[in-house]
Amino acid sequence: MRLSEIQPWLSERGIRLTKSLGQNFLHDGNQLRRIVRAAELGAGDRVLEIGPGLGALTGPLLETGARVRAIEKDERLAKCLRERLGAAGDLELVEADALDYLRESGRDWGGWKLVSNLPYSVGSPILVELALNPAGPERMVVTLQLEVIERLLARAGDGNFGLLTVLVGLNYEARGWFKVPAGCFFPVPEVDSACVTLVRRADGLVRAGLTGAFVRIVKRGFSQRRKMLLKLLRQDWPIIDLERTFQRLGLAKEVRAETVSVEQWAALTVLLAAGQEPSQ
Repeated sequence: MRLSEIQPWLSERGIRLTKSLGQNFLHDGNQLRRIVRAAELGAGDRVLEIGPGLGALTGPLLETGARVRAIEKDERLAKCLRERLGAAGDLELVEADALDYLRESGRDWGGWKLVSNLPYSVGSPILVELALNPAGPERMVVTLQLEVIERLLARAGDGNFGLLTVLVGLNYEARGWFKVPAGCFFPVPEVDSACVTLVRRADGLVRAGLTGAFVRIVKRGFSQRRKMLLKLLRQDWPIIDLERTFQRLGLAKEVRAETVSVEQWAALTVLLAAGQEPSQ
């Protein structure tokens, strides 16, 4: 959907976009095609799109022959999407809050691909929810604020490396990214944007049963970034176990969370979980 079409379409229906919902529509055809190419779609592929808006990306996704499930929270936009693309037999439109929908038990996204211009207000929680799902999508191609993409791309020791990096990195690897100029959106956002491709690891860094322990340990480690990791984890684990584990992994006692790689966080989880449960 071109920019020249978006404004009249919204105006005729009396729709004013809501900033709190992160409603910035990507309309540039070149950028939309780049996103679709990054998804590597084929006929019959199952695609999850969150925040389709007026369907500027939905249309090109359907043109690949993929089957699209689009989740839209705003009932006004859902109505518009039905007007524009409702006749497409391979489109399933779900009116729901995306996070609530994803958190429902039993959601299996194995074999699916997430391709979305994610609502910036909830983009990070949505990514984490899908990334930690034991049956998460095989590929996620998402457009978000540039600062969030930089965190997803960061390495241990970088200034952008943090909790989001580690939680998503447990099961996913970044395979490419590109910037998306602000002028490609309507309304024009106040921040720069980018699109990244995340591919699910063939073998997880920890078995599914340890995901909860991994999240608990990582969140504790990043709870106070200026403090040494060993001191933070002492709130949950006996110091003797921690010192032994740190030594085995080659981690200095003074190490802080932002210098520990995703692989080291995973190894730390495996060793601590094999020792004993955290202190109560």
